[in-house]
Amino acid sequence: MTRAEHLSHDEAVSGPDEPAVAVAATPGAKPAVVTDAQIAQQFAHVHTWVFDLDNTLYPASSDLWPKIDARITLFMMELFGLDGMSSRALQKYYYERYGTTLRGLMEEHEITASDFLKFVHDIDRSSLVPNHSLATAITALRGRKLILTNGSREHALRTAEQLGLDKMFEDVFDIVASDLVPKPNPQAYERFFEKHGVEPAGAAIFEDIERNLVVPHSRGMRTTLVVPKPGQRDHRDPWEVAKERPRHVDYVTDDLEGFLTDIVRAAPPVKSTKS
Repeated sequence: MTRAEHLSHDEAVSGPDEPAVAVAATPGAKPAVVTDAQIAQQFAHVHTWVFDLDNTLYPASSDLWPKIDARITLFMMELFGLDGMSSRALQKYYYERYGTTLRGLMEEHEITASDFLKFVHDIDRSSLVPNHSLATAITALRGRKLILTNGSREHALRTAEQLGLDKMFEDVFDIVASDLVPKPNPQAYERFFEKHGVEPAGAAIFEDIERNLVVPHSRGMRTTLVVPKPGQRDHRDPWEVAKERPRHVDYVTDDLEGFLTDIVRAAPPVKSTKS
């Protein structure tokens, strides 16, 4: 398969026998192949490129998210005096129901966000290897590049720096900028669009959680779901892993840098403004 496949909407995201970069996945079914030029055409109108951070700009096989996850559990153990198993169960309940554990704690226990965000993102990022090919691919994209994350700004900046991506992005829109309203809540996206002057119809978004693409797609953004490579360990929670490809997902890829490179490589040349 090519790096990206525009799959029919009745095909699932992944199949056990499909070692693909953009996966189809009714087992044994052959997805419709889309050429690099066709992919580039689908993104030709895009002038704003929006990226999730965790498990998107770095792979879901990384140990970074498990470190954050463990810190959240520890925070809740200390907050409630619960054992680890009980704290983790409550943590996951809040995460799935509210979009972030923090939002659940705010809604049901009225905790403040600053201490939580500082504590859970106090992790060692040295295991992340700079991704030079992704940096090159993002740099080559025409237009603005922004990070949209449910994490903190400091976490995003430090992580992007470790990955060698910090110079590529115009800004970070974090959970604080969103007034602590997380994706997939529509208000989070509306605040993002307003603050950064983003025209959704001229934007593309890359995410690892398919439900976070519902609102962007409804607003006219080109949506791409980023998934792990075949055989890679996936540290995300089971509910975060899409079993089928819904209509609000335009593309699926397990090679973000390759996918972006294809868009740039096959893009039509910029017309000269000289007479």
